[in-house]
Amino acid sequence: MLKNDLILRSPAEKTLGADNILDGQFGTVLSRAGVGKTGFLVQIALTRLLCDEKVLHISLSDTIEKITVRYNEGYANLIDSIGYVDAQVAERLWDEIQHHKTGIAYNESTFNVTKIRDYLNSFKGADLVLPTLMIIDGLDFDTDLSDILSQLKQLQQDFGICIWFSMQSHREEPLNENGYPVQLENYDMLFNKAVFLVAEENKLQAIVLKDGDRTDQKFLLEPATLMPSE
Repeated sequence: MLKNDLILRSPAEKTLGADNILDGQFGTVLSRAGVGKTGFLVQIALTRLLCDEKVLHISLSDTIEKITVRYNEGYANLIDSIGYVDAQVAERLWDEIQHHKTGIAYNESTFNVTKIRDYLNSFKGADLVLPTLMIIDGLDFDTDLSDILSQLKQLQQDFGICIWFSMQSHREEPLNENGYPVQLENYDMLFNKAVFLVAEENKLQAIVLKDGDRTDQKFLLEPATLMPSE
């Protein structure tokens, strides 16, 4: 019951639909620096953890310890958003699901798709259930990522895993006619889902840039927690 309540309060459920998150190949969350890309990706991941699935979170900007803190905070925000929850019940659920999340920290020089492929192959070799979702946070989409994205696309197809990325946009760059930041425009054909986070006065606006029939829908979130605004 608590799992379902938390999923229904998730900003990922509100904007994308929890079951819809995996309906695709590449998804991305875009915003300027510091607006909430990573936090939103964590909420996407939490919806899958609450569905008893495995998640692989790869970061090029956070340490393993920081990744853990982000998930702890994201879960706490979800719990707080639904009102009173017995602390022991909330803790037991977190103990149950957090072990399905694996965090891996890289930097620009150590990030390597072959390493990720070898890691996923280790699941197959041990006859373990594969992650359904991979988060890749911190790739620099202001550089040429054609080769890396091509490798990741092949990996996605080989393992049937959905991959969600963060993309950093910049205030001074104009949007194209579809409302896309240039970072998404450059790789438009690869992505079938995209959410653009835009600061708006004392709220955060989540704009669905790409997602079939849900495209162009807009939702208000609380900037501090990313929870849906009432």
